[in-house]
Amino acid sequence: MRNQNSLAETAEINSLLDNIKQEYEKGIKPVLQNNNSELFGNIHKVPKLKKIQINRGLGLSAQNTNILKKSIEEFTKITGQKPVITKAKKAIAGFKIRDNMELGLTVTLRGEKMYTFLTKLIFFTFPQIRDFRGLSMRSFDKAGNYTFALKEQLIFPEIDYEDVDQIQGMTITLVIDSTEKKTTFNNILSGMILLKFLRFPLNDSGYYDKYSSLQEVSQIWDRKKHLRRKRWSQ
Repeated sequence: MRNQNSLAETAEINSLLDNIKQEYEKGIKPVLQNNNSELFGNIHKVPKLKKIQINRGLGLSAQNTNILKKSIEEFTKITGQKPVITKAKKAIAGFKIRDNMELGLTVTLRGEKMYTFLTKLIFFTFPQIRDFRGLSMRSFDKAGNYTFALKEQLIFPEIDYEDVDQIQGMTITLVIDSTEKKTTFNNILSGMILLKFLRFPLNDSGYYDKYSSLQEVSQIWDRKKHLRRKRWSQ
């Protein structure tokens, strides 16, 4: 039998399912503006989620009609939207790829479908991952967008184990929008703050708690940007 705490948590989740967009408009955005006036004083500087892109690369397996059809069915169930088939832009003889050859699938979610998918991802999908310890903050790009990979489709509630013929993963990109041009540091900081407010499970943002100001963190970044690293690292 569920205790009172679990019932309260269930009620909160059900409320978020209906109001995650309103939570951003009426809760998160005003808080960012009021408490971070230096960074988000202008309403156009406040970060917001623009779209979510889900991609799956099938490679030469996409030439198998059954595999391609199955992936399309899974993407449609998971996202509620029919995917677009991605094709090769040019031929690569070494990989046996021809021009305009079907290679994978992509879906772009906006509006209500985007918020519905995000809520499902946070509250239902991540808890299904075994030994899940959160996502690394190192996966932000220079524009502040966040990309991560999921190894299998079975963690989504719409997918039935008996219907899966082959384990297939996917990459998901959260595209953060801000009309104000910013530095790489501010872009990543804005994306990080927005995702933390949206309860996205970033596991290492506490690293910066030991710094007393944004200026001090920025100085650390200036020293590190000269290092020869392909990806941003703490």
